[in-house]
Amino acid sequence: MVGGQIAVVQRRTLAVLSVAQITSGVGVAVGFAFSSLVVARLSGSVSISGLAGTASVLGAALLALPTARAAGRSGRRTGLALAYGCALLGCLITVVAISVRSWPLMLAGLVLFGGASAGSLASRYSATDLSPPGHSARHLSWVVWTSTIGSVAGPNLAEPADHLGRSLGLAPDTGPFALSLLAFAIALAVIVIGLRPDPLLLARSVAPASAPAATVPAARARGTLRTAWQALRRAPAAVRALVAIAVSHTAMVSVMSMTPVHLDHGGSPNWVIGIVLSLHIAGMYVLSPLIGWLADRIGRVPVLRIGMGLLLAAAVLAGTAGPHGVTQVSAGLALLGAGWSCGLIAGSAMLSEAVPLEHRPAVQGLSDLLMNVCGATGAVAAGVIVGALSYGVLGTVVAVMVTITGAWLTLRRT
Repeated sequence: MVGGQIAVVQRRTLAVLSVAQITSGVGVAVGFAFSSLVVARLSGSVSISGLAGTASVLGAALLALPTARAAGRSGRRTGLALAYGCALLGCLITVVAISVRSWPLMLAGLVLFGGASAGSLASRYSATDLSPPGHSARHLSWVVWTSTIGSVAGPNLAEPADHLGRSLGLAPDTGPFALSLLAFAIALAVIVIGLRPDPLLLARSVAPASAPAATVPAARARGTLRTAWQALRRAPAAVRALVAIAVSHTAMVSVMSMTPVHLDHGGSPNWVIGIVLSLHIAGMYVLSPLIGWLADRIGRVPVLRIGMGLLLAAAVLAGTAGPHGVTQVSAGLALLGAGWSCGLIAGSAMLSEAVPLEHRPAVQGLSDLLMNVCGATGAVAAGVIVGALSYGVLGTVVAVMVTITGAWLTLRRT
């Protein structure tokens, strides 16, 4: 297959992935916005309601490696289909759980619901398999950017979906998850029907015969955790990328998760907190294409260092703001989102390019696993720090963490 034909397939691949990202993004946002509230109603406990978000993040982490393993064996289409299929099944279990008023069953469904997040993360890597040299970051960033549409539209559809579900005879509170089920079904169909030829399998078939031989036997290069670790040992650049992604995500989640609590202590109404979080989400996604272009233009490591600088500025701004400093916190949260975007896009492109094609799904799956585990750990640690000390101390801890990482990236640059 000649370069022109590959370019056509790549454009089709990006379009298919973007449509799947938009539809699955709606499903994730609707379910995530409503899950804590429903668990609180079913359990009668605010403390238990916090497990809803934890269950979804845990599911995304647990399904990261199976998704990568399936992609390594049979292609990206199989891996993404597995992720979205689990999410669809999770929605079905959640609808049943709400109908029978069982919050433990609902939490089990939310674990599988996390498959949609695993699929969304894996989609950004799928966008790079056929990217020409010097274009992987911008292709990856485009798929990340399309997540904005679903993330913004989804929460606004939760209440109409609940009303529609009730009018159709569904149990109260099941409408949003029925909408998520429909969204994941559409995403699954788009991937299964549209992602042909499979970008990873095609990339392997057209790889030049002179490409470096795999350092791990092909029989073991099938998405296993051992393969990922062995590949990372031979790719220092991939280790730097993985650390940058994990640190960026940890910093973002820890500060973002405790900002509503900080503002609530200052008496900010819910609509003000919602605006602050919307600005944060805009910072995460709106500038993605620009960041991808910049990463291709000036290099991955410089953009990673820029990201650490933005995260440092965000931690200082937000951490030094009082409970009434809404404007300062808003600026900090916007910078926090932009810094996360730099880490995710530049780091993901760098990670993909640093390891052989045969081993990429395994390393990418490990990256997503660590990213979700670090995010969940950061959220828990942030709650402990703010509860025992203060929001300002949390900002200091994050500032120190990203400063050390930025210095390490500078010193380790090849």
